[in-house]
Amino acid sequence: MKQERFRPSKAMILAAGLGKRMRPLTATTPKPLIEVNGQALIDHGMDRLAAAGVKACVVNVHYLADLVEVHVRRRQDMDILISDEREQLLETGGGIKKALPMLGDEPFFQLNADTCYWIEGVKPNLEHMIDAWDETRMDALLLVAETVKSVGYSGKGDFVMAKDGSLTRRLEKSVTPFAYAGAAILHPRFFDGAPDGPFSMNILFDRAIEAGRLFGVQMEGLWLHIGTPDAIRAAEYAVRESAA
Repeated sequence: MKQERFRPSKAMILAAGLGKRMRPLTATTPKPLIEVNGQALIDHGMDRLAAAGVKACVVNVHYLADLVEVHVRRRQDMDILISDEREQLLETGGGIKKALPMLGDEPFFQLNADTCYWIEGVKPNLEHMIDAWDETRMDALLLVAETVKSVGYSGKGDFVMAKDGSLTRRLEKSVTPFAYAGAAILHPRFFDGAPDGPFSMNILFDRAIEAGRLFGVQMEGLWLHIGTPDAIRAAEYAVRESAA
């Protein structure tokens, strides 16, 4: 009899960043609310979470916080919880650590509001992640995209992925085929012993690599990296082409 896969019921979306690279658009609009193909970036991610069965989503807020909070509270398909960082921006790792009491004791989805945008393949990518998740081996499972199959990404990649899915860092002055696409399944123990205050998730990624507990699953479809205003036009063109 096939064992039932664990399906996260909770998620967190990081939506507190300043969006400096998206100026001047972010002078008056927080990056998560910038529209691509007629829909705010954060809603693209929330739609995918709802389709995957997520029942409650934590959203952290800092820059133009009121606008983000009002927008996400309109969702009717999941419970919305706000992690307030108006007083101090806690970065990626610190923001999630602050929200852990709202996320509970089980693994949860985590999305970056500004980079979690893609054209799905045959099967939704969050379902691929659910299938790949193995709590006995993993503290974190990252969705990684092939850089050659992305739109708007010009970096050198982030990770090398072994045949078993385990991840290691790209060596300095080298290029790797996989970039972190801003979606993960995280176990709360991933944050055991994490520092207080603001800190980057990269600290915890490196620690998990050392322990052999950071894994990846390859994205199916096309990653649309929305890092600059020009990338919006490129992403919208790619969506139109895919639908043609």
